[in-house]
Amino acid sequence: MDLLAQLPKSLWTAIYTMEVNKTEEDLRSLEFLATNSKEIIEKQVDSYRQQHSYAGTIIGFTVLFIPFFLNSLDGTNQILQFISIFPIALFISSILLMLSIFRGKPLDQALSVTKYKELLKKTYKEILLYEIEANKVSYIKNNFVTHKGNNRYMQGVGLTTIAILISIILLLVSTFIAIEKEPTKIKIINPIKKQINLIPNKSIRLNKKEFIGIKNYTPILQLL
Repeated sequence: MDLLAQLPKSLWTAIYTMEVNKTEEDLRSLEFLATNSKEIIEKQVDSYRQQHSYAGTIIGFTVLFIPFFLNSLDGTNQILQFISIFPIALFISSILLMLSIFRGKPLDQALSVTKYKELLKKTYKEILLYEIEANKVSYIKNNFVTHKGNNRYMQGVGLTTIAILISIILLLVSTFIAIEKEPTKIKIINPIKKQINLIPNKSIRLNKKEFIGIKNYTPILQLL
């Protein structure tokens, strides 16, 4: 103790400064980890909400497309109507998968407001350590929920894409068949009447034989 007491005052000041700097450096490191982990949780929550928005958009599009698809196939070939059951089943499966995303658990927001009163009794370093640990636990919990939601979302997108492609093919085939079955139109042309109309502003006189010939004339059918 006598030796320590005999140390110069400047040396004690240097030792104290080193301890203070070390403490401040430790706090800055903890602050960085706490801030970084909090930002990761916020990005995780934002991505989860955006996924819900995309899922709602796909559900709305699917609900509007199904009636249009069925109405377009109304009265078409029975084989096409039977095949249309497959894309409809895919659309329904996609809707159910998207709806299951909305039934998922809400994500954990890490540090809860209910813990503030308890944290008032702790030091700043202890609060930072508590926040880092809370963010880590929240990330692990949220990662399980988001991973499950991502799988369902990707499955729903895949089913919707396949159903749309099949629907487009069926609509094109239905249109082609309708064109092939369309009846051929014919037009009746009277060459004598056409020839008379080509001579304007002239009086036409027909004798009895010419009149009988026109009366007994059989029109010609010309394909359009």
